[in-house]
Amino acid sequence: MKIVVLTGGLSTERDVSLKTGEMVAGALRDNGHQALLLDAYLGYGVPGESLEEIFERAATEEAGVSEITEEAPDIAAVRAKRADYPDGFFGPNVMELCQMADLVFIALHGENGEDGRIQAAFDLFGVRYTGSGYKGSALAMDKGIAKQLFLSGNIPTPHGMLLKKKERPKLSELTINFPCIIKPCCGGSSIGISIAADSEELKQAVDAAFLLEDCILLEDYIQGREFSVSIIDGKALPVIEIAPVKGFYDYRNKYTKGGAVETCPADLLPEIANRMQEYAKRASEVLGLATYSRTDFLLNDKNEIFCLEVNTLPGMTPTSLLPQEANAVGIDFHELCELLIKVSLKKYEEA
Repeated sequence: MKIVVLTGGLSTERDVSLKTGEMVAGALRDNGHQALLLDAYLGYGVPGESLEEIFERAATEEAGVSEITEEAPDIAAVRAKRADYPDGFFGPNVMELCQMADLVFIALHGENGEDGRIQAAFDLFGVRYTGSGYKGSALAMDKGIAKQLFLSGNIPTPHGMLLKKKERPKLSELTINFPCIIKPCCGGSSIGISIAADSEELKQAVDAAFLLEDCILLEDYIQGREFSVSIIDGKALPVIEIAPVKGFYDYRNKYTKGGAVETCPADLLPEIANRMQEYAKRASEVLGLATYSRTDFLLNDKNEIFCLEVNTLPGMTPTSLLPQEANAVGIDFHELCELLIKVSLKKYEEA
């Protein structure tokens, strides 16, 4: 198949996306596909450039991706690379190449990737792609909306409240239990997330989160163990436990080798693991997701489960959780990439 592996973009998870794209493109080429690694924002060449035989040349294209750094990328520097064509999200020839492909493997993460806008654009242009459609993607990306849907589906989730920048209330007037969690409403990879132990730390954390987004979420802090469950085609993979070596599972611990210890299958009582898997399937259902996803959980010392969020395009990097869960049931990385393509094409067959 001719496959565009769409990567990069402009979100704070750009570096993670580049590494996901590099690994997926390499696996797909090994599997015999003509996989073109394409940066969604930087594009290919210049508008109007001949794209003849580009998929035939794809196997020789260098990815040019370094390891994921410990800090989020400089998006302003990325924008500066496209100074001649600054308007719009898609770079030169991106949509043309996606229309030429048999399928687009979306390897984007975060804003303009997981939030449904690219999926909606592809639907309008008749481009087939991996992952869920635009509606489910948009719902899952907004943590405030997702939380309400979790509650409607009897899926336990930490108590929280939304704060909007333009309607920002005085923090002193809010009823807040410390410690608490502050997070951007539509971010990912734990970028911008803070734990506040008192009013002063809360103010600093809120100010920092509002630099990233105009809507943020305050949640009760749940002390406990961290887990994740991936769903592929309605079936739950084994639960994986994530134990950060230091602090919580933030951006640095997620993508730094040795930053966390991951155990799959997790050391859990069978009834707790089964319940967590059922919650992951239910979360996927209430959000209207298709194909695959990954749901994150916390478990406190009373064995109470709390659903945090659902990722509609889970990472496929060397430290990512979905490949580890798949490997636990005998699905290696190359097979996983093929499986994600298969279940993604299924949604078009059933349409």
